[in-house]
This record gives sequence, structure tokens and C-alpha cells, in this order.
Amino acid sequence: MSVPGPKLQFSPAQMDLARAVAGDSDLAAFYGGNGLAPVFIGPAAEARRQAVKLAIEAMPRHGIPASRYDAASLPDHPRSVADEVAYAKRAAHLLRDLGGGILSPSAVDPDIKRVPKRPAIAASLREFQASADPTAVLMNAGPSHPAYKALQDALFGPARLAVPEGLPPAPEAVWRVGQSGAGVVPLRVRLAAIGFAAEATDATLYDAALSEAVAEYQRAAGLRDDGIAGPQTIRLLNGDMPAGQDARQRAILVAMERLRWMGSEAFEGRYIWVNIPQYETAIIQNGQEVFRTRSVVGKNDEHMRTPEFSDMMSNVVVNPAWNVPRSITTREYLPKLQANRNAVSHLDVVDRRGNVVSRDSIDFNRYTASNFPYRLREKPNEDNALGIVKFIFPNQWNIYLHDTPSKHLFGNATRAYSHGCVRIGDPRDLARELLSQQTDDPAGLFQRTLDSGRETWLTLRPAVPVHLVYFTAWPDASGNVRLYGDVYGRDGRVWQALQAEGLGRDNAPS
Repeated sequence: MSVPGPKLQFSPAQMDLARAVAGDSDLAAFYGGNGLAPVFIGPAAEARRQAVKLAIEAMPRHGIPASRYDAASLPDHPRSVADEVAYAKRAAHLLRDLGGGILSPSAVDPDIKRVPKRPAIAASLREFQASADPTAVLMNAGPSHPAYKALQDALFGPARLAVPEGLPPAPEAVWRVGQSGAGVVPLRVRLAAIGFAAEATDATLYDAALSEAVAEYQRAAGLRDDGIAGPQTIRLLNGDMPAGQDARQRAILVAMERLRWMGSEAFEGRYIWVNIPQYETAIIQNGQEVFRTRSVVGKNDEHMRTPEFSDMMSNVVVNPAWNVPRSITTREYLPKLQANRNAVSHLDVVDRRGNVVSRDSIDFNRYTASNFPYRLREKPNEDNALGIVKFIFPNQWNIYLHDTPSKHLFGNATRAYSHGCVRIGDPRDLARELLSQQTDDPAGLFQRTLDSGRETWLTLRPAVPVHLVYFTAWPDASGNVRLYGDVYGRDGRVWQALQAEGLGRDNAPS
């Protein structure tokens, strides 16, 4: 039985298309698997063309300006290879931006270790081509985490509150009951268009009925429902996204981009959430918070800031010994040992074979940070730097969660004091909650292990995803977005990078 060979004969149009997409590996893979057939040309492709245009119009609701995609240059009736490729490039651009963000995180800040797992564009385009609802494929390419919608609603109000196009904007003002003016008329019209009509004999009068309609709109949009139509209410009603005009809006836009970086993460089941600016650690299970505790994170120092990344927590280590990180050993402790060999006496000096070495046999002044051949270790005890338990998710930055004897720091509002690891306010409770998935007596298991006095590694079955994140804007349990300080200045750098990509300009929702 003979196997058919690859197709070697192509029409001039197919060759033109192949050449046109050769410089884009995603499009080349898509069209190569599609027999070099166009998907945006002809009457049958109208739904796909409209899907691209509608998705572009909706991008401002993602905090991304529509001008980034230049929809105006897309022809209504494409005929040429160039027209086909123009649509395909826009679709791929939308999928990349929504599926992994518009920035490269580590290029913005080296402590952002997160690497977005962007969607396989060729596969996404095949899904788009085959779908009976191609618009939905593009519209649903963004993060599925419910916080994303809450952030959108906080910035724009719910999507159902979007006023139809073509209506005149309401001039910015501060309207209270009893005032009147021509600017009240477009305010009434825009409210009525989305279901908040207020009957009146004088359309220019801001009366009690209109004030109540405004209050209803404010409640629906998540604003303070005082019934006063001030600049914030009017801007939102006009569909303006005043990006960059205040810290809250900047923080929300940055948070939306950060969630796009995490678009491929699975937030079903059980996971640990450490929000660095919030100084808190939580366990989320099936979308519901089941545990929360205060945390201490890294100092705002070049060598101590807690990085951002996701990993899998594999072990709870009870009675941990503290193996002092080399960076701390050489930067902080070696100078002390050089001044006094008996300094930091609570730490053992250990050689490469793991043997404890007498300090009297070592001339610490012979060594520098680059050639110091020893490491320092603190035996398990309640007063060591790690306390009674640590939580391990192996990573190249040697970051983990742990107990601490410095309990007083958890009472501070700002809690950035560590060398980079995350200290846990209620470590026993965290350990019990994590172990509860594999034993009926997590408290007993933990206590028996602790009472042994020996360092013991308890394996988590299954391992638990852990996300070290940096959200200065994040919705609480009721959906209200709360703000936190930009402790490391990372949001400022992300915002500058977003502005360089066009955010803050032309961001009015269509």
C-alpha cells in the first residue's frame, strides 16, 4: 500500500499566501495545516470578519486601546491575500494579548519571574475557524478568573451598563436635586438607554426622580449611591475610561494585565494565594476562601524583595533546620565572623560533606564572599529563623513559606521585613489545613511530628499549586475592589510599560 506524498503543486494564490505569512510562525503553522486556504475571504467568512471587528471594539473593556489593532484599515469585502493576512494578523494579535498579556513581565522588572504560557495561536485559530460562534472564541480568550470580571466592573461598571453608540455625551458637572441646565438632558438620555429612565415635565431639571435613577445606576456600577451626578459617575456613564487619571484606575489596569499573564493557570480545585502587597496568604478551594493569615514578605531591598512566580507546594517540613542561604551567609554573617569567630554562635559552621566544623580551626579572614567554602546551619528549635514549620515548593530562588519567632511584626500594617521568603502568621493552622486533605486528624499528625523534635518532611498528596502574586488592586469576597500599597514600586514600572504600549490613550469603550 503506497502512502501519498506531500502536496507539491500549489496555485499562485496559495504561494502568495505562503509567502505572506512566512515571517509569522503562528500564521505559517495555521495556514500550513489549512491547505493554504483563506478563511476571511468570501460571503461564508462574514461571521469571522465581524468577530475580529467586534473583538477589537471590545478591547477597551480589557483596558487595551482599540487603536492598537487598527480596525479601520480592515476592508469590509476582502479580496486579496494582503486583505486575508490583515484579518489573520489582527485575530492572532488579539489572542496573544488576551491570552498572555501585552508585556513581557521579566523585561519590566527582573523580580517578576512569571513567564506567561501564551496560547498556541495556530490551534486557537483552528478553533476560531471551525466554531459556529467565532466571536465567542475571541471574546473568551481572556482570563477566566472571576476577579478579572470584577476588575472590569470596577473600572467600567458591568457590561450591561454600556450605553449604545451614537448618543451625545453628558458634560462633566456636579448635579444635585434642584439644579437645572442643558447638560441634564443628555444625562437623562444616556440613563434611559440602559434602563434607568426618570419621567419629567422639565428635562433640564435635576429632580428627585432623576437623582434616584442616578443612585440606582451608581449601585449597579459599584459607585457610591449618593444620587449626585458628579464627574466620576458622568465619566463612567459616558463610557470614558480615564486611564492614568488616578491611582485606583492605574492599579486596576495593571491588575488586569497581571491576570492576563496568569491566563493559563488553573484556578479550579485548591491553591495557595500569597498577595505580596496585601501581606496575606490564603487557601482557595473551588473558588471559596477556606483559610487566611497575615504574612511578612521581603524587604524593599535589591536583594530581598519577594519575587513573583507560581509553583507546586510539595512538603510541610516540621522542626526544620535553617540552612542559611549563601547570599545571607556571605553578605551578613561572614563579616561578623571575620571580626569575631564566635559571633552568631547559634549557627553551626558546616563543610561540604555536612560535618560541623569547629570555629577554632577556621581562619575566616582568609576567605571572601566568592570563595568561602562553608555553609551555616541552625538546628531545629522554636527560636530558629524558621520556627517550627516551613512549607516547601522547590524553586531556583530558594523561596518558601515558614514560621518565625518574630511574632510582633504581624501586628504592623506594613509587613515587608524578611530576606525574601514569606513568614506566616498562623503556621500551625496553615499546616493543619494543608494536611487535612490527606488525613482525618491533621492536628494530631502535626503535633506528633512536632513532639518528635526531629526534622521531618511530610509530603502533600496531592501537591498544592502556590501563587506568589503582586496585586495592588484585588476584589474582596463581596466583589468590591480594594487597594494595597505598591511596596516595591513594581506597579509603577508595569504602568510605564503599559503606557509605552498605548494604554492611557484612546481607551474609551466602544
